[in-house]
Amino acid sequence: MNNAGIKSFVTTAWQESAVPVLKDYIQIPNKSPAFDPDWQDHGHMERAVALIQGWCMDQKIPGMTLEVIRLQGRTPLLYMEVPGSSDHTVLLYGHLDKQPEMSGWRAGLGPWQAVQEGDRLYGRGGADDGYAVFASLIAIRALLEQGIPHCRCVVIIECCEESGSYDLPFYLESLAQRIGNPELVICLDSGCGNYDQLWNTTSLRGLVGGDLRVEVLTEGVHSGDAGGIVPSSFRVLRALLERIEDQNAGTIRIASFQVEIPEQRVQQARQSAAVLGDLVYTRYPFVTGADPGSSDPCALILNRTWRSALEVTGMDGVPALNDAGNVLRPFTSIRLSLRLPPTAGAQDAARELKALLERDPPHHARVSFSPDWCADGWHAPPLASWLEQALDHASRDFFGAAAMHMGEGGSIPFMGMLGQQFPAAQFLITGVLGPRANAHGPNEFLHLPTAEKLTCCVASVIAQHYRYVSRIS
Repeated sequence: MNNAGIKSFVTTAWQESAVPVLKDYIQIPNKSPAFDPDWQDHGHMERAVALIQGWCMDQKIPGMTLEVIRLQGRTPLLYMEVPGSSDHTVLLYGHLDKQPEMSGWRAGLGPWQAVQEGDRLYGRGGADDGYAVFASLIAIRALLEQGIPHCRCVVIIECCEESGSYDLPFYLESLAQRIGNPELVICLDSGCGNYDQLWNTTSLRGLVGGDLRVEVLTEGVHSGDAGGIVPSSFRVLRALLERIEDQNAGTIRIASFQVEIPEQRVQQARQSAAVLGDLVYTRYPFVTGADPGSSDPCALILNRTWRSALEVTGMDGVPALNDAGNVLRPFTSIRLSLRLPPTAGAQDAARELKALLERDPPHHARVSFSPDWCADGWHAPPLASWLEQALDHASRDFFGAAAMHMGEGGSIPFMGMLGQQFPAAQFLITGVLGPRANAHGPNEFLHLPTAEKLTCCVASVIAQHYRYVSRIS
């Protein structure tokens, strides 16, 4: 492989072909169906799919077939097959659906505005995960440009990931025979600890999400009249949350929501901590004076990747400050997001959480917890020596530093599905979501040099996969 030639081709393809279309994609508000129940009527998802379909066809990859598959009532799926010099299969994955807008974008930026400032391309969905389809096909084209053989490649781009990928199992079932049994799965929807090397994700946390509602009255009453007699629904809610989380330490109290962390992952966390140092926490936009729960980077990495964590992501029953009269409110509802260790079962956790929150509520308030989002985590199988070497070589060739291995704190339900469906496959789970990239939040950006280097690494790993299967065939 001519590394300089690969770099040159990929950089040109990104800057001249991918970035202009990616900017158009960012401007489409194709929110995931969980956040836009009327997505079919609005038509934004179809616009995004048509845009990306057109770009893919323009790549004119010899022998490539592309279909937009639509199962009744489900989000569409882009399915591509690229023939190779071997029938062994590489599966590449990304998604097109987006998180909702979120407030807090700085002046001059917005979720549906594509703004390029130097190396950063701002806007919702560029980094999470619109870039993936461009990286996949440009990597394949780079190999073809140099006449480097590769195995058959299948590219799947779904439109339901941010909603938990609940449409994807139906597509995987319907496409099972066509996909075959990939030996290598490349998922481009993860993060990176920094922008200086290739990061391989070794685990993903699970998730239980749901709404907790506490009711004490049938209607609001004057707080001066009722305060001291009627218990505050907010206070009851605080007491219920204390059953789950230590409010001072932020640790989760429930023993079954914790697991023993494998020693290999502890060692990898130490190695990552040595590379990242305080970037483990300075990457987040703390207000002046605020600090993380620990100053130990290794402990923070393990907290983020292998330990449970609770967040309140939404609230109802509480007026805006300008509308807040002296009223004892009848109810408080919050949306809980509980991250779980990679190997903890989400369905069991949801049942236990519901029982814990609804049992014997303070003051006999009416309490209900409705879990509506359960996603199991994922723990990567042992890394084959050929892939470990391929990742390190690719990272050194195109980033100039060794590859790193670390878990991620988020959830990609797709990985659990693929892990079950293809238990013998090897996995490269990687991405461009590094410091301050802020997927799901305001000011999300794609770091363009990282996207280009990662594309080169994907090409290198696909080439190494072909060499490996050629030796063992």
